[in-house]
Amino acid sequence: MHSTLIIYSSTDGHTETICKRISNYLNNMNEIKIISLDDALKINLSTFNKIIIGASIRYGKHSKKLYKFIKLNKSILDQRNSIFFSVNVVARKLEKNTPETNPYIKKFLKISNWRPKKIGVFAGRVDYPSYSFFDKYVIKLIMFLTNGPTDTSQSYEFTDWSKVDQFAKELV
Repeated sequence: MHSTLIIYSSTDGHTETICKRISNYLNNMNEIKIISLDDALKINLSTFNKIIIGASIRYGKHSKKLYKFIKLNKSILDQRNSIFFSVNVVARKLEKNTPETNPYIKKFLKISNWRPKKIGVFAGRVDYPSYSFFDKYVIKLIMFLTNGPTDTSQSYEFTDWSKVDQFAKELV
């Protein structure tokens, strides 16, 4: 039996990077497999003891595929040591950077009807240069409305890596 499965649902790759960082803390003690949400739809989750799911937000929502995955696998997730974390730019704000205060975590728990054993939330990244024209200017508008950075020639990483490391250490 595999020990730990880490699944990422990532729009721009940052959630996958966070998953890899978490795996570094677990690697010495466990057999770990990291896969995308699309690939996770094709495997038997019951062969894993611990299942960690990391998911990003785009335009205020987690992926529809994520909710479908949770619904299809909820009974297995409930039986396992299941962990969830969300990556969103709103978490850059002190008053919205915990599972109890983050609006996307609250919304996710309500919609998914899933109660992971441990929940985390991490601030993400805004990478204007890599976005399409449409995404760049919609995200710029969102950032303007939320007092975030709007210089589209720059990337802005808000992730508190020490918080990610602490979360990972608690999973060992």
